[in-house]
Amino acid sequence: MEHLISKDGTRIAYERNGMGSPLVLIHGTGIDHAQWTSVMPRLAKDFTVYAVDRRGRGQSGDTEPYAIQREFDDIAAVIDSVGGTVDVLGHSYGALCALEAALTTNHIRKLALYEPPIYTTVEVSYPPDILNTINALIDAGESEELLLMLYELAQTPTEELDLIRSLPSWQARILTVHTIPREQMSAKNYTFEAERFRDLTTPTLLLVGGESLPFYKAAIEALHASLPNTRVAALAGQGHQAMDTAPELFLREVIGFFV
Repeated sequence: MEHLISKDGTRIAYERNGMGSPLVLIHGTGIDHAQWTSVMPRLAKDFTVYAVDRRGRGQSGDTEPYAIQREFDDIAAVIDSVGGTVDVLGHSYGALCALEAALTTNHIRKLALYEPPIYTTVEVSYPPDILNTINALIDAGESEELLLMLYELAQTPTEELDLIRSLPSWQARILTVHTIPREQMSAKNYTFEAERFRDLTTPTLLLVGGESLPFYKAAIEALHASLPNTRVAALAGQGHQAMDTAPELFLREVIGFFV
């Protein structure tokens, strides 16, 4: 792992692999850079890949109090440290961080966003006391039980969950559950203001699973309507984690866009 110092002095780690034009990968909630394990070997054939550990997990540091803006700064710092222009791929919360970082750095050549958690009129139907339940499970050390509960609430099919649990990255998910509450709250409190992105002409691919929750589909529709240079790729038969459940389909769309 390599490291850099972000704007607030936090050490941010990333793993570099491959040879080719630079591609920065930003993982989602409740995991670290291990999220990309299923697709990393193929991506490294075409790109020099920088797979980031977002703050608070893996080999990256953390600084209190947590603020989502610091995550935006982290991603911009990684992008700017590479030199020249880079491609950026973000998943879920990491896609939201990548989107905001695109407003603070001019070093992004192309941007791919896979279902960022942008709240519209469509919301996730979580129980009203979900955060209390999450925190109670974390305090009790019931990390795996918490993950299973969240996947159930997300209506994850049994066969998909069995696959995810069989992957080496499952352990990384267990180790990072303590970061889930702060990211859920931050995403909920984030307000997407379309006018801020009207001049963001960076070519942007919006990835959405054909079987994803209406919440994510509405977020992609909002981005497609607001950003001036986007196209949507629907991943047929997939949900929120096609990099694991259909890696060839995922790679075909991502590599086709960047290359």
